[in-house]
Amino acid sequence: MQQEGLSPQRVHRLLQRLGRPGRDAVAEELLACLAPQVALAQCAIFSFERPSRPHIVAMGDRSRTSALPDIAQAYVTRYVRLDPAWAAMQAEEVQARAQARAPRMFIQRQCPTDIAHAGYRHTCYTLPQVAERLAILAWYDNRYWMSINLYRGEEHGALSDPYLARIEALAPAMVEAVRLHHTGRQLEQDLAELVLSRLDRRFPGLTPRDHDVLRALLQGQDNPTLAAGLGLTLSSAQTYVKRTFRKLGVANQRELLALLMAPE
Repeated sequence: MQQEGLSPQRVHRLLQRLGRPGRDAVAEELLACLAPQVALAQCAIFSFERPSRPHIVAMGDRSRTSALPDIAQAYVTRYVRLDPAWAAMQAEEVQARAQARAPRMFIQRQCPTDIAHAGYRHTCYTLPQVAERLAILAWYDNRYWMSINLYRGEEHGALSDPYLARIEALAPAMVEAVRLHHTGRQLEQDLAELVLSRLDRRFPGLTPRDHDVLRALLQGQDNPTLAAGLGLTLSSAQTYVKRTFRKLGVANQRELLALLMAPE
């Protein structure tokens, strides 16, 4: 592969996506930015705020398998403790405490042959035809780890040293982009929950589905995006939006915003 610089257009597009609605956009844009540098099949980003079950921050797939969401869910619910990266993060925390410093960012490489558990290996490597995973592991907010996982397909083979050097050089920028995205999304979610709690006091009849609809609208989602996120048809999503608006006594998103900004 011919080495190229990062496309300014792609970098600009990535920056535009940070913290915005569309959970998976940041992972998809990372893959697009890295494409001229190194061939990759997938990207999955996790935060370890709850050690027992990591949170899926974003996923990106270069037209490889529609099963990536199921694979990521299986990882966080069943296989995370079997991941050698888990032990590596714990070991770095222990060493950091012993040396009175913060845990350092590092890259952990993993091939299918490194996985002893047959179910984990089949689900996360054999099924998506992954030859190697690079996990960029970074300590976040002095509280937990973030993991940016880059996957090489079997057609790509294992990563050679020159390509690994490119990933290592770009890793700090990737980590910072994910930090900004995750922080922006958290602030957006916190604000949404605050607004929903205010609405609950004024409209105690709101249902969990109403909350889902309002949360999506507060994130700036249009009806097609809302439908996809809630697993609804477009017509069903439109019906839910209209029904929720009627409960609140508003006719459109503009009136909804005015209601949200009004004093209790």
